[in-house]
Formats: sequence, C-alpha cells, structure tokens
Amino acid sequence: MAVKIRLKRMGAHKKPFYRIVVADSRSPRDGKFIEEVGYYNPVSEPKQIVIKDEAAVKWLKVGAQPTDTVKRLFEKNGVMDKFNESK
Repeated sequence: MAVKIRLKRMGAHKKPFYRIVVADSRSPRDGKFIEEVGYYNPVSEPKQIVIKDEAAVKWLKVGAQPTDTVKRLFEKNGVMDKFNESK
C-alpha cells in the first residue's frame, strides 16, 4: 500500500479550503483517508497553514510521500527540517 500525504478539497464553490491528509494513493482525492495532519486556507489574508508537526514527521518516517504542494507547505512551516533532523 503506497501512502501519500496530500490535500483534500473542502469549502464552497470558488472558496477552497484544504485539509492535509494521509491517504492510500489509490483512494479518491476527497475520499477515505487514514489521518488528518493539518489544514491550509489559501483564501484568508494572510494564508493560513496549520500542521501537526509530530504527526507529519511520524508519517514521513514511515515512508509516506508528500505531493509537491504539500512538500512546499511542509518546507514553509519547517516540518521538513524537523524530519531531516530526526533521521
């Protein structure tokens, strides 16, 4: 089972809100997921990013692969630094 850390789209039409979730790569974008590790609100000013660092690092250690967008959000919030320090 390949596990990915990706965005799950929520919110209304033209007002997106994303949850950062850990999910099986075969499940649909807005479908079943294993765990929620944070959220991202690109509409608010300033953009709001909240990530549970410990949960994200735990999943990265296990081998979950973040998508490009999630990886960028992790780098912005210092999660990738914490992951690299824990290796």
